[in-house]
Amino acid sequence: MGRRTAAPGARRRTALLLGGLLLAGCGGGYEPAGPFRDVPQGQPPQVAPPPTTSPIPAPGQPSTPGADDEQAGDPNVVATGLAVPTGLVLLPDGTAVVGERDTGRLLQVFPDGAEPRELMTVPGLDTGGDGGLLGLALSPTFLEDGLFYAYVSTATDNRVVRFPIGGTPNPVLTGIPRGEVHNGGGLLFGPDGVLYVGTGDVGEPALAADPASPAGKVLAMDVFGQPVGVGPIVTRGHRDVTALCQGGDQQLYATDDALQGPDEFNALVGGGDFGPGGIPPVLEVPGEEGGLGGCAVTGPYVFLGALDGQQVHVVELDGGRVPVEELTAFLDEDYGRLRSVAVDAEGALWITTSNRDGVGTPAEDDDKVLRVLPPTSSAGSPL
Repeated sequence: MGRRTAAPGARRRTALLLGGLLLAGCGGGYEPAGPFRDVPQGQPPQVAPPPTTSPIPAPGQPSTPGADDEQAGDPNVVATGLAVPTGLVLLPDGTAVVGERDTGRLLQVFPDGAEPRELMTVPGLDTGGDGGLLGLALSPTFLEDGLFYAYVSTATDNRVVRFPIGGTPNPVLTGIPRGEVHNGGGLLFGPDGVLYVGTGDVGEPALAADPASPAGKVLAMDVFGQPVGVGPIVTRGHRDVTALCQGGDQQLYATDDALQGPDEFNALVGGGDFGPGGIPPVLEVPGEEGGLGGCAVTGPYVFLGALDGQQVHVVELDGGRVPVEELTAFLDEDYGRLRSVAVDAEGALWITTSNRDGVGTPAEDDDKVLRVLPPTSSAGSPL
């Protein structure tokens, strides 16, 4: 079980007093200055409906992997045979789309475990180091424009692009520093239509503190990549923002993965510095139990996908965003390295494994996508 490291009380109180300033510091919504498709982007998206007319199956309690016979399979697993699924977004129809880090393939995954449908391949990726297709988000007007946003690595930079299924990716933001490590990849649209982008310091901590560099930052922009508010930088001082998530109170959170030392889960504050001596994290996860690659928030509960920890960390936060108790392990070492996490409309967790990333020990049917009832759903409290 992971254990959080308490931050000094005075510093935590300071962070909490500033916590409500995030949205004000980022500016409001956006006013589109032109059409979404400023250049031709191919045919309209054609995403398959769920393969059955029955309602989306309700997720069950976690099973023990391997306990079911081979024909029945594991009811937690809705897709197998993938290659490092890193991006994960949930569609309005109850299905999901995952992006493979190294291949750039986008696949539609169905909650009843039907065979995934390949949608397209995002071109132009450079997968050296930990680069590749690192994050996905849906346009805030997805039902009208069908656009996906992706955080990708090229040979010269990290960038954010957008495209419909089958269309050519068009750049939204370019010039994010590219390195062998800490390339970031967090993407999230807020309810006001602002796109938040989490970057990494590419192994050079000085860049995270440099206000002239987009590295090691959380950035805010509109759907066209134009800064909102006073500028694009929301926070600085990060090592590797692998995921962004938002609570019901619209508080924005980020996972920050470290090469050395503990990983962090941060409640972002507009203009905040999360480097050494800056705003303390909500919680820390020891390195051997960390490798934080995904986060999701539902009610007071936070779910953190941990690659090195091979589990989902679960923690309950009080009204001041302070952990109520120690972290609890969920799916501990059951499926290997766990990365992306999302919560669907039924309250189920969608989780991707990352056992074919060159670090894990893959099973024959890895990598997988899981859909499982979280431990907070049945009893109202963590395991």
